[in-house]
Amino acid sequence: MMNIKRVRFSITAQLAFWTSFILVLLTFSLLFVIQNREVKSIIAEKKNRGLVMVRYIAEMNARRLVLWELSDIDENISGLIRDDLSYIIFYDRDGHPVVVSEGIANNLEVINRTSCIGQVGPDDVFYNNYRVIEDGQEQEVMEVEIPIFIKGSDIKWGSVKIGLKLEDVKLRIQKTRLVMAGFGLAALVLTLLSSLLMARRITRPIRNLVEGTRRISRGDFTYRIPVISEDEIGDLTRSFNEMAEQLLQARQKTEEANRRLVQVEKLASIGRLSATIAHEIRNPLTSVKLNIQKLAESEKLDETEKEHLAIAQEGIEQIEKFIKELLSFTRSSKLQADYFSMEEIIQASLKMLCPFLEEKKIQIKLEVEKNLPPAYVDADKIRQVLVNILRNAYEAVEEGGQIEIFLKLNRQKDKPYFEILISDNGCGIPEKDWENIFEPFFTTKSSGAGLGLANARRILEQHGGNIRVVKKEGPGSCFLITLPLEPSNKEK
Repeated sequence: MMNIKRVRFSITAQLAFWTSFILVLLTFSLLFVIQNREVKSIIAEKKNRGLVMVRYIAEMNARRLVLWELSDIDENISGLIRDDLSYIIFYDRDGHPVVVSEGIANNLEVINRTSCIGQVGPDDVFYNNYRVIEDGQEQEVMEVEIPIFIKGSDIKWGSVKIGLKLEDVKLRIQKTRLVMAGFGLAALVLTLLSSLLMARRITRPIRNLVEGTRRISRGDFTYRIPVISEDEIGDLTRSFNEMAEQLLQARQKTEEANRRLVQVEKLASIGRLSATIAHEIRNPLTSVKLNIQKLAESEKLDETEKEHLAIAQEGIEQIEKFIKELLSFTRSSKLQADYFSMEEIIQASLKMLCPFLEEKKIQIKLEVEKNLPPAYVDADKIRQVLVNILRNAYEAVEEGGQIEIFLKLNRQKDKPYFEILISDNGCGIPEKDWENIFEPFFTTKSSGAGLGLANARRILEQHGGNIRVVKKEGPGSCFLITLPLEPSNKEK
């Protein structure tokens, strides 16, 4: 069976079509009624004019008709034939024509046709439309006929009929119809334009919503629809934007949860690896260390052999230090939190590194917002984080370099949090490594295990905070540390 593809019309086209159809139908119906009223008004005006004229002629010649002064009537009506008055005919009481205007004298059909035969009243008026031939041309006339009565008498003495040309009526009706057609055409154009504009105004937010759903289906939760109205469509747009914002937050939370899950899995793997290393390496390494120490105490060794043993001892100490750092990183110790001054923690961290900073003649610039409340943190852990970052900054800058520290409380969100900016003018970190440096065992230095920043992030996340690298003007690196004023997971 052959499938016939249905033609698809957009909502804009359908809305514009049906709106235009209804408005055009109403407009043309209204114009049709107006036109009919105008035509009837023109015809009624013509009838009234004809009635006035025929009554005037009847009153002016009634006495002459009674006295049978037909020649005077003929002379009198000969001067009235002009403009749209085509003919005048007088009839006697029996309906026989007695006076006929010159222009219609040969048209017996018109002359012998009268409506005032039989019993008629003084107020009766008879209207008829006929086509007559005058001067070889056919034209439509309106006949108006009334009976002639003498005041104070009930006897009908005759009747008078006039023929009014309808050419002017036709011209006025034609002009009226042209005007109505012009109005109709203008109304049609305006209706189509207004319907199209209205349809676009209504469907544009719908198209935006469709585009928004497509963007979201492709995973772009940052797309927002501009709110262009305050009606139900505007409410729908705002609801869509709120939904997109919630989806974006949910995805960010999911990504963060996945990142933390991966981190936990890494830590678990590292923990298992560390336990194996501690078991398989630490005990033999201790035995080797003790044997080397005993050999070093022997007096039979010369200076060269003692130097070689000293180098071996240093290597063993480095291995022990690495194992210690590795085990320290994998242990998740419970926070010993309390209320501490963040400024004092920063000062204590700088004091620990003071000899190294003075040796390298590094300038420290510290700016702290006034009247800061205390933070609910584990002071030793936070000091460990700051010392790690400051040591990295110290190693990155040249002699005479500068390290800047800024501490403030951000109150823009519902839950205020501390911001600590630590920046230096050293060699900097490539932007492609900004996130990698927080991964375990990743390092850009020639020495080190690459666990310092990973441990710093783990400690801050335990506090409900975070650490990341941000852009700064000029050379060097800048770390932003955030710590909530009141962590939700605090234990008092």
